[in-house]
Amino acid sequence: MKVALLTSGGIAPCLSASIGRLADQYYKQYPDVEVIGYLNGYKGLLLGKSISINNVDFDKLYNFGGTPIGNSRVKLTNKEDCINNGYIKSNENPLEVAAMQLKKDGVDILHTIGGDDTNTTAGDLVNYLDQNNYRLTVVGLPKTIDNDVYPISLTLGAITAAQQTAFFFKNIVNENTTSSRQLVIHEVMGRNCGWLTAKSAKLYLDELNDRLFLPDLNIFKEKWSIHAIYIPENNIQLDKEIYRLNKVMDEYDCVNIFLSEGAGINSIINDMKNQNITV
Repeated sequence: MKVALLTSGGIAPCLSASIGRLADQYYKQYPDVEVIGYLNGYKGLLLGKSISINNVDFDKLYNFGGTPIGNSRVKLTNKEDCINNGYIKSNENPLEVAAMQLKKDGVDILHTIGGDDTNTTAGDLVNYLDQNNYRLTVVGLPKTIDNDVYPISLTLGAITAAQQTAFFFKNIVNENTTSSRQLVIHEVMGRNCGWLTAKSAKLYLDELNDRLFLPDLNIFKEKWSIHAIYIPENNIQLDKEIYRLNKVMDEYDCVNIFLSEGAGINSIINDMKNQNITV
């Protein structure tokens, strides 16, 4: 049996760990298995570049971020990009090239560790090979720090990202002591999903409850707290928030905001439409 792994899409925690755990379990269950990793996701598959993932101490991979076999955002559906980057020839179809490489390498099982594009493309590969009388089993592992893959309750990398985001803000929030009327906006990834922003905020506030403060020295909890959390799922009433946060600024001399990168888009679009501005 021959097993291939590839990681693709945006970077996320747990890639190295998932590779280590997968390979470790395969070698334990099937000592004669051959495990390879395509370098830099679908790019390596198109170019036929892979490395052998030998039976070593995979536990060490749990301590590393990123991925030892590399990542990329190469899409097999973007033929022009694949041609321009020299991954395929002008007369080739990237899906066909990738499928034939899997067949050439004799891969029985392909593990695709990535997001939506990564795993839907893997499904396209299965269909293509099936039409060419080659049986390939694909097992997709949903990886995204946004944690927005339904019905998966927790995707690879999401909880680690939330923990690190909360830890990062724990250091950044001290900036509100550098000057008066300080505004700290902590922007968190999440174009359409506010889970990472909300989860990191909760983790930070849970830790904040266990900290000791010195009100007599102007070190009180409210200055280190979160005064607003904005996520894409909720509309932001900007006028009301401006009024509310101005009162917070007057009382505590600072405002701390957790902002999901996609938050407020609907409010901005509605304001533009109300002003007859072309969106």
